[in-house]
Amino acid sequence: MLTFVIRRLLALPLILLAVTLLIVLVMQLIPPEQRAAVYASNLQQLSQIPEIIKANHLDGNVFEQYGLWLRQALSGNLGFSRTSGQPVLPTLLSRFPATLELALYTLIPLITLGVWLGGHAAVHRNRTVDTVIRVISVVGYSVPSFVLGVWLLVIFYGALDLLPGTGNLSNDAAVRLLTGEVRHVTGLVTVDALLSGRLDVFWDALVHLILPVFTLLVVSGAGLIKGTRASMIEALNSDYIRTARAKGVSERVIVRKHARRNALLTVVTLSALSVSGLLQGAVIAETLYGYPGVGSWAAQAAALGDMPGVLGFALLTATIVVTVNLLADLAYTLVDPRVRYL
Repeated sequence: MLTFVIRRLLALPLILLAVTLLIVLVMQLIPPEQRAAVYASNLQQLSQIPEIIKANHLDGNVFEQYGLWLRQALSGNLGFSRTSGQPVLPTLLSRFPATLELALYTLIPLITLGVWLGGHAAVHRNRTVDTVIRVISVVGYSVPSFVLGVWLLVIFYGALDLLPGTGNLSNDAAVRLLTGEVRHVTGLVTVDALLSGRLDVFWDALVHLILPVFTLLVVSGAGLIKGTRASMIEALNSDYIRTARAKGVSERVIVRKHARRNALLTVVTLSALSVSGLLQGAVIAETLYGYPGVGSWAAQAAALGDMPGVLGFALLTATIVVTVNLLADLAYTLVDPRVRYL
């Protein structure tokens, strides 16, 4: 087991190198003049594009530019993001807690509801409840996240005025946060508000999370429901299940003790994939709802050709995906004792 973990961790730098090199290669498709415009903060600097290109080595080939960035990255400097107006690393550290909070509030109900609905549909296969759950999952899988987000904004923010449409705090709650009435402990606004005894700020932050969380839930949960249902149906049709039924074992025990446990391997895999999907969906959801996380910043950086910002976001997401996949592989040994890693 330890050898397996060490091998996976040693592979992480190679994955990060491949991801970042690919991004630099793609960014080369943008003309140097257009990339240099990102570094200009006023009209006067726009007339100095050739000097900006030379100073930032934007006219070099892909290996020269990547080598320059890699040397800086290895020394702890991920570059300066013109999108945020500050270095990339502080930008990631300041914005990541908001994205983490959004992901946590999405991931917990995502896995809970996705597994329960998928299993419930499998147990009641070809009945009305199964049909309803399948229709919900197909609709959620088919509707793009940005389209669903616009619908939710139009209905609950525009027409009904029930929920806020932008940000993660109202102006009053943000002032309390900035003035120190809410202590900065974890960086997660809802958690820090509870630790500071400010239930008003907690509720305000929670209300702002409803629309982006629901958007990610619908889009990301559809695949988990479908996969769990298929895995449960396969388990329920297995020989050992038929043997258990022949012995008179109750259906509840068969489902909970036997079928559900053997379907968990697929559920663990799908849950790990859902985390990757959440990171991608967060870019769209945060941009749509004006949520101040790393996703909205990365979208702006990509639109402006801010290569240091895009590379910093790629490093973060690749590290998270590899770590989650490693944890999923380790979870297999807990779900199924037959799984062993050398």
